[in-house]
Amino acid sequence: MPFSPKPQTSLSKKPCVCSDQVRITLDGLEMIPDLTGALFVPDYSAVLVADMHFEKGSSRAHRGVHLPPYDTRSSLAALKTVLATYKPQRLISLGDSFHDERAPDRLAPDDFAAIRQLSDEMEVTWITGNHDPALSPMLGGKVMDEVALGAITLRHIPELGTCGEVAGHLHPAGIVVQRGRRLRRKCFASNGSRMIMPAFGAYTGGLNVKSAAFSGLFEGLRFSAWMLGRKAIHKVGSRSLLGE
Repeated sequence: MPFSPKPQTSLSKKPCVCSDQVRITLDGLEMIPDLTGALFVPDYSAVLVADMHFEKGSSRAHRGVHLPPYDTRSSLAALKTVLATYKPQRLISLGDSFHDERAPDRLAPDDFAAIRQLSDEMEVTWITGNHDPALSPMLGGKVMDEVALGAITLRHIPELGTCGEVAGHLHPAGIVVQRGRRLRRKCFASNGSRMIMPAFGAYTGGLNVKSAAFSGLFEGLRFSAWMLGRKAIHKVGSRSLLGE
């Protein structure tokens, strides 16, 4: 797996204005969460995103559920802003980048060109997901099942019994009560040795991080959620989060 040795570089990147005081440390590796749901890893000059689900809208349209067909373009615009902010050398997508295996064929020409251009500007790695187990080389970049950043493994589906991983797949969201109102927000969830990233895509929702789907991922259900607010990221302990 690439990137295993920690690069001997000194990076000083300007973080997103909304997350300049927020850091998440995973097995000693410091990461910066972004309001978009992206994650910047300064030591590896890498931006991570998960579950972009490009062309989910067109997939639903084929099934008779008509949504505005602009989810891919909206997600690409958000990704472009993230890359302009952090100026990484690497972009790593943690699976389900596309909503299905034929999604690349449904891309508008401009969107296809924008995706292809990413690998002309930086090192791009597409981690395979359950929605996109195979990807066309025409998209550019490398396709892999897993990637290592030092001792941290990046994969799509979290693996029980492991530690030192960053994964996606589950689309975590946290629920809290604030001033009598029930608020639900996408979130990063981590216990310091495992992180589950929020879905980045425009048409992706969130699954309650206290639901049964997360059972066994965080020992004793002790973890924190970094919830994506409108203007800031808020860290909330698992005991303060609500079930459904």
